[in-house]
Amino acid sequence: MELLDKTINSYFDVWLGPRDPRVKGWLLLENYTPTFIFSVLYLLIVWLGPKYMRNKQPFSCRGILVVYNLGLTLLSLYMFYELLTGVLEGGYNFFCQDTHSGGEADMKIIRVLWWYYFSKLIEFMDTFFFILRKNNHQITVLHVYHHATMLNIWWFVMNWVPCGHSYFGATLNSFIHVLMYSYYGLSAVPAMRPYLWWKKYITQGQLIQFVLTIFQTSCGVVWPCAFPQGWLYFQISYMISLIILFTNFYIQTYNKKASSRRKEYQNGSMATANGYTNSFSSPENNVKQRKQRKD
Repeated sequence: MELLDKTINSYFDVWLGPRDPRVKGWLLLENYTPTFIFSVLYLLIVWLGPKYMRNKQPFSCRGILVVYNLGLTLLSLYMFYELLTGVLEGGYNFFCQDTHSGGEADMKIIRVLWWYYFSKLIEFMDTFFFILRKNNHQITVLHVYHHATMLNIWWFVMNWVPCGHSYFGATLNSFIHVLMYSYYGLSAVPAMRPYLWWKKYITQGQLIQFVLTIFQTSCGVVWPCAFPQGWLYFQISYMISLIILFTNFYIQTYNKKASSRRKEYQNGSMATANGYTNSFSSPENNVKQRKQRKD
């Protein structure tokens, strides 16, 4: 394993240049092998998990979901606050910020971004809960692609560009995750579900986040500083891939649902929407539906 680590590290050093010495020896950052192994295990569980659960009863996971989502909400809030204050303390330039001119604020950003990298490992649990609850329809190409790539991308970011211009996307994403994980935490409580109306707007916020990140990253290309240009071009490309996938998800999830509901209404259908009957349902039907919901 040590020989493999040395070989991989030497290859990366030739390809990407010297690493940032400020993260030397940090947990999981010394070698790429652990991050790679975690990613392979994740993909294996995504593949084998639904097969294992096929003939088993789904787990509720309600209690642990509330705790898990609350924990990630608080972690995301912490990261958002620390990144925002670190950027202000370091006087970061919105248009382009190198990785060595922020003084002590750079170290603050680096420490927070390590937690951001580590949170991508924690977020693998999103998928595992889907598998345990047999919500396999939620394990989409977008979901797996996003989770599997983020951990790996941020390992490279932390080793070569752990502060400076790297802060922007992580800051926006932390804010979006405050909204997202608080929503999922509340949705794990059945009594709260009728009051949760903003899921669609979270997806819209994610799309806005990607567009803003492309704009801010492009500023570093147009008005360059000492931040490596290759990282900027890569980030723009990755954001474009997410925009394509998230836009497709939004159209499939929300636009088609709205069209389907309009057709059902025009046909006088009594079909339900999001697990709740429309206003033409009888009280007896409403009671039956509430009994059928298990979590």
